[in-house]
Amino acid sequence: NRQVTYSKRRNGILKKAKEINVLCDAEVSLVIFSSTGRMSEYCSPSTTLIKVLDKYQKVSGKRLWDAKHEFLSSEVDRVRKENDNMQIELRHLKGDDINALQPKELIPIEEALQAGLEGVRAKQMEYYKMLKKNERILEEENRHLSYILHQQDAEMDGNMGEMENRYHQRGRD
Repeated sequence: NRQVTYSKRRNGILKKAKEINVLCDAEVSLVIFSSTGRMSEYCSPSTTLIKVLDKYQKVSGKRLWDAKHEFLSSEVDRVRKENDNMQIELRHLKGDDINALQPKELIPIEEALQAGLEGVRAKQMEYYKMLKKNERILEEENRHLSYILHQQDAEMDGNMGEMENRYHQRGRD
């Protein structure tokens, strides 16, 4: 029963908002939330909800955005601070501006560099092993091809000898 009443009244108030906009050339924004949380809205074609709310804020003197802006502002400040710290840390890892650091501050940098160096050495070793494996494969392939070449040379020499024998035999005949 309540849902039917809500639906009829919502349609009626949306119709009235459209009529006020058309008949009076007024800027109208209407937002309705049902008890289930479903939203219905209407906004004059000549404006936006943000413009209407900004105008409301100016005329009424009530601050609608303060809490949201404070949170966003603090979040931006936090991200800026984090970015600055990361840039300082990056400069330190590159070896810049380390003269002013205390020994306690140098230890994590040394550990990070050590870990990076170990990673580079591991990657080099992996590359070296891959090169050695490729070298063994190429050497084996080279031996195999040399063997085939020698076999073919031997066959050719054998055929040549046989041809010479036939030639000499014919000459004697």
